[in-house]
Amino acid sequence: MRRAGAAAAEILLEVGPHVVPGVTTDRLDEVVHQAAIDRGGYPSPLNYRGYPKSVCTSVNEVICHGIPDSRPLADGDIVNVDVTIFLDGVHGDSSVTLAVGEVSDADRRLVIETRLAMDEGIAAAGPGRPVHAIGRAIERHARKHGLGVVREFIGHGIGTEFHSGLQIPHYHDPRASTILVPGMTFTIEPMLTLGDPACGMWNDNWTAVTLDGRRTAQFEHTLLVTDEGIELLTVTADGTVPADVFALAPVSAL
Repeated sequence: MRRAGAAAAEILLEVGPHVVPGVTTDRLDEVVHQAAIDRGGYPSPLNYRGYPKSVCTSVNEVICHGIPDSRPLADGDIVNVDVTIFLDGVHGDSSVTLAVGEVSDADRRLVIETRLAMDEGIAAAGPGRPVHAIGRAIERHARKHGLGVVREFIGHGIGTEFHSGLQIPHYHDPRASTILVPGMTFTIEPMLTLGDPACGMWNDNWTAVTLDGRRTAQFEHTLLVTDEGIELLTVTADGTVPADVFALAPVSAL
């Protein structure tokens, strides 16, 4: 799991510099696909339940599972790049939301606070803690900053299966009472919105979008519960975190 997580982080670092105005998400898909193959792995999304591409690229109002296509990214867009690699029998899953050129202060705030909400969720996890503590921390941060929390898509257990039975809501749900124990591996991947978090689905049965058309951001790590706390698995061997490399500078409005 550490090797698969590190590979996912490396792929994000490789594809990130390609996210510039004029590039197509199809091109990002090509980069991710080749990067997974070059590492001796396989891009987990490709043909997963019929998904047609090797990465998810979710632009602007697309919440998640955006399918790469020939549309060029434009200056001012934001795009979530969600990479999962199957390597040595297990999956590593991570995503970052990237700015395309110069983005608005509102979008910058959304991206920064979504990253921080993920960090709050990670900080709330640990051995002996209930799953709902994660969602409570994320939702508290989102509400503090006037952001919506998407409820329809959640974090999940991961390992030999891409998505296993453990469910990680990003909002406070007391029913999520599973106690975290050492050895569990799962993702935390909050999706926050500038407006109403209600979502709809395109007729491709994959692309989820905000109903009000306002923008949304997402960050994701794969995590391991240890005896001492939480270990981030989706970091490179030298400890580099892709979200740190691509971090946006804060704006005064924050």
